[in-house]
Amino acid sequence: MTASDASLQKDTSQSQGIWAVRFRVFASDYAAVAGTLVLLCAALLCGAVEWFESLLDVSGVETDLLGRFEPPSAQHWLGTDDAGRDELMRLLRGGGVSLSIAVIAGIGASLIGILIGVCAGYFRGKVDALLMRFADFIMSLPSLPLLIILAALDLTKLGFSAEFVRSGSAGYWRIIVIFILLGWTGVARLMRASTLALNDTEFVLAARAQGASHLRMMLVHIIPNAISPVIVATTLAMGRIILAESALSFLGVGIQPPSTSWGSMLNNAQELLVVSPPLALYPGLAILLAVVSINFMGDGFHKAFNPKSIEGR
Repeated sequence: MTASDASLQKDTSQSQGIWAVRFRVFASDYAAVAGTLVLLCAALLCGAVEWFESLLDVSGVETDLLGRFEPPSAQHWLGTDDAGRDELMRLLRGGGVSLSIAVIAGIGASLIGILIGVCAGYFRGKVDALLMRFADFIMSLPSLPLLIILAALDLTKLGFSAEFVRSGSAGYWRIIVIFILLGWTGVARLMRASTLALNDTEFVLAARAQGASHLRMMLVHIIPNAISPVIVATTLAMGRIILAESALSFLGVGIQPPSTSWGSMLNNAQELLVVSPPLALYPGLAILLAVVSINFMGDGFHKAFNPKSIEGR
């Protein structure tokens, strides 16, 4: 075995050891584990909503005006809404939309933030100044009014077909794109700070001396060693995205029928509080449980990736 092979094997074993310690730290946080299990169960239930509809012979989409506002029963576990649709199936369908928006938008915004942050921290100088001033500009914009304005834009004037605009997919992807375009700044700043700290480390200087390209330097040596705080930030951002999406849908500029989300369910239920209060209670509790679970999981990731937490383990 050559010296380089031995060094690579040592680095690999150390990396595996660090991840094992991080896993133990995360597993020791019972709130984080509980939050993760709740989110996994919610994702599995939402993904199997069509199977549940077939099994229970109910629907969260088809209307039944003769079965409006039915109380909970063996067939309709949470009752029915104002259109006779099964409320539990509506919750699962809405949860699939809300959770998928949070995951896709959170990861998409983080990827943009990683790209901008690593370029700013690696090249420094004018590139750093230009990218960070652009990030400052995005952060200075009033988020909620801007989200409402962008969500209310007429997509037909941007070249999209009227059929697509009327479909549920238009509102879904519009919300995701808006959150991605406005949500990358925090991750960019974290990645920039981590990249600046790594620029003068021995292994980065050694790779640069061996003639590694800029792309290889960033992809192989910088990003993998600077990704820890980004993982924590991405997780916590998902909870904020769920709340923001719910606010937009509650205001009527988010997810539009025939699609549904927890926020749009709240919007539909605000006029039915006197007739059927549970129609607003169920999606509200679902939003609360999801956001609290995500925050618990984010706190667990923060402890797992904190050097002080893993020191001595």
